Amino acid sequence: MSERNETILIVEDDAQIRNFILYALRQEGFSCITANTAQSGLSAIVAGQADLVLLDLGLPDMDGMDVIKKVREWSEIPIIVVSARDQDREKAAALDEGADDYLTKPFSVTELMARIRVAIRHLHKSGAAKTQSVFSVGDLSIDLEKRLVYVNGSQIHVTPLEYNLLALLFKNIGKVLTTQYIINEIYGVKYGNDTQALRTLMAGLRRKIEETPARPRYILTEIGVGYRLKDE
Repeated sequence: MSERNETILIVEDDAQIRNFILYALRQEGFSCITANTAQSGLSAIVAGQADLVLLDLGLPDMDGMDVIKKVREWSEIPIIVVSARDQDREKAAALDEGADDYLTKPFSVTELMARIRVAIRHLHKSGAAKTQSVFSVGDLSIDLEKRLVYVNGSQIHVTPLEYNLLALLFKNIGKVLTTQYIINEIYGVKYGNDTQALRTLMAGLRRKIEETPARPRYILTEIGVGYRLKDE
């Protein structure tokens, strides 16, 4: 086990679950702090004590959705929701409020660690992105400065909307983006919730970047929620 630089805040009021997560993270070399209420969790975030937050939604003093809203008013700290609420609309709502990922209880340690690793990579990439314009995943690359897309080193033609969609996914690589969030960002908030337009746009983009569009390697569908650009 190697020591890691990141400190993870576990905001969970169920002592058994909190201790389970705490033990699992410490076994992986993470430094951890815990909070059993929303207010104590917010205080730890304000004090800058954590690099990433694991957040339960059913807290005794405040709903976790409200915690996400408050934190996103001033901080971009990664937030992974860990909740028993398993409805697609609950997941979508948490992601729309600013959560980076959503893990439904019960979950395995392997899945938890995978989600944490993605969030940490995204955190580090966000810091480096200020001076970087070219991003890659597998054989797919995008140049945000020149607005160019490459597959296997060869430039491919994409429409302006397809480019905007791919750029949005690259800027949030590894994160689940809800369908409504993508529609708002690509078409504007006045567009409404025409998911068919987005599905058509996504299908066109996949045909250009995926070797087998029916079994996508890069842009994965999170059924009932949205899409994720796989962080390889």
